[in-house]
Amino acid sequence: MDWRDHITVDPQILVGKPVVKGTRISVEMVIDLLAAGWTEEQVLDSYPTLNADDVPVWRT
Repeated sequence: MDWRDHITVDPQILVGKPVVKGTRISVEMVIDLLAAGWTEEQVLDSYPTLNADDVPVWRT
């Protein structure tokens, strides 16, 4: 999976912050949610415009 397929930067959207392609959801916010302990399922349930490929979850 290439991150470029899922992340885009546009100065007209969220002041140029990286966002999940096709949304106004910042990559920073998704990472912050995961860092705060949210599961992939919780993120996807809360943000239905995302799909599993948009949420990077590394399993050990």
